[in-house]
Amino acid sequence: MEQVKCECGHVNPHGTVFCESCGKPIAEDSPKKLLDMRYEGSARRSQTYNKTVIDKIWNFFSSVKVGVWLIVITLLASAIGTIYPQEMYIPPNVTPAEYYEDQYGWTGKLYYQLGFHDLYGSWWYMLLIASIGVSLVICSLDRVVPLYRALKNQGAVRHETFLRRQRLFSVSKVDNYDKLFNEVKEKLAKRRYHIREENGNILAEKGRFSRWGPYVNHIGLIIFLIGAMLRFVPGMYVDEVLWIREGETKEIPGTNGKYFLKNEKFTFEVYEKDKEKEVFQEAIDRVGSGMVAKNYQSDVVLYERVGPIVPGEEPKLKKVKEYKIRVNEPLKYDHYALYQVDFKMNEPNKMSFHLVDKKTNEQFGLVIVDLRNPQSAYDLGNGYRVELLSYFPDFYFDENGNPATKSKIPNNPAFVFKMITPDKPEGEVSFVAIRQTIEPLGDNQYKMAFAGLETKNVSGLTVRRDFTLWILGVGGMIFMIGLIQGMYWNHRRIWLKHVDGEVLFAAHTNKNWYGLKNEIKQMIDGTELVMPIDQLEETKKEARGGDDSGAAK
Repeated sequence: MEQVKCECGHVNPHGTVFCESCGKPIAEDSPKKLLDMRYEGSARRSQTYNKTVIDKIWNFFSSVKVGVWLIVITLLASAIGTIYPQEMYIPPNVTPAEYYEDQYGWTGKLYYQLGFHDLYGSWWYMLLIASIGVSLVICSLDRVVPLYRALKNQGAVRHETFLRRQRLFSVSKVDNYDKLFNEVKEKLAKRRYHIREENGNILAEKGRFSRWGPYVNHIGLIIFLIGAMLRFVPGMYVDEVLWIREGETKEIPGTNGKYFLKNEKFTFEVYEKDKEKEVFQEAIDRVGSGMVAKNYQSDVVLYERVGPIVPGEEPKLKKVKEYKIRVNEPLKYDHYALYQVDFKMNEPNKMSFHLVDKKTNEQFGLVIVDLRNPQSAYDLGNGYRVELLSYFPDFYFDENGNPATKSKIPNNPAFVFKMITPDKPEGEVSFVAIRQTIEPLGDNQYKMAFAGLETKNVSGLTVRRDFTLWILGVGGMIFMIGLIQGMYWNHRRIWLKHVDGEVLFAAHTNKNWYGLKNEIKQMIDGTELVMPIDQLEETKKEARGGDDSGAAK
């Protein structure tokens, strides 16, 4: 593309609307009365090049409409992602595909298939976020570089056509220009304008930094998006749920096997009437004594693995610290934080059964089933043996009448036992659930009689680690700086040119024309300058006058 040399000697890039230095329009036959000052008439790459694949990609992402649509699509996707709970919030140890279909029908199945169940980790959502970032970068570069060049190269002496095609413009007859020149300079200086003068011509400018506000916004958004995307890099962000029972030691999720936690004890306390301060009495009376939680805490021990991870080998642990985790009082260590967020009282842990002869009620041994890790067979000695054929931790009958389980959590355990005895070597099958026993193959001689239930309290902890928070904070702060920069200041320029005994006065601002007009009115008060006319308003009046006259005819 060839560059364009103006008569003032300045060489402009191809696509420039008017000269960067003197302001003379490159195309003199433009039908527009006023110059388009949005980007100072600079040559933007997206409006100049359109040949190669790179040009087309650049032009696509440089479009503000494309950027807006990408944001709208992302917002819509985010909104749809709130219709049903995300995968991290569904019950643990259940299959997501089955859960969404069972709970929400065909819409839940579609929700899962489209990836909305793990929205913020899906590849297409990440692609949308990345596209917004690319759009912001290209939009900014496409505009800020030529705008900076045009503002840097603007001269104090502007072409007469440039001045006459500004929105605010006037021509004044002046007898003593030197006196006027000094008066205007003094008043502009008092209003904190940066003044450049050349051969008796003036360019007064202030608030140029406000022009960079939108691009500072873009930088803040880009940094914010980078922080959001870094959350998917392993080790940068952890937000996991840990359910741990009393006496249990478990690996802390998200630590890659480095840290373990033991739940020594769970404590749950409630407010009781006549035992609390008077300030709590009204709330207790309203809700009921023993109904309002006062405290729930987990007394835990944090361990660190010693040595390398060997598959199949029990880890060697070193005690790090003891802590009482309460609501809003998390255990913090090595940038990890464990918060007390939930609990479950008296979850079934072990169930005991006696193998009993139904006629004589004679007992032949005790079977203790660990509901978290049941054995497949229990040898009671003397030829008595019990096999566990099937186990349903959260039992229910499905639509076909067959036993099934909702989850792996032992909320409603049920069992299919095979009882082998010396007189029944082939065994008898019995289905045993809470308050329910079924003998599918006919009446049995033996039965599994419930002997006892051991329960444990369970602590619900959230494990968090966030190395991206400061990046999000920096991005948000820069965005706010750009927002303030662009909203509360404006870029104002005033040109004064002396031509054959006349003074051409023109002014421009990127916004707040009313404020600029008031400032000019106060500044030229007491001088020979004529208040500039708002040529845009005059054009609108002429158009309305033409419409009215046409209507009258």
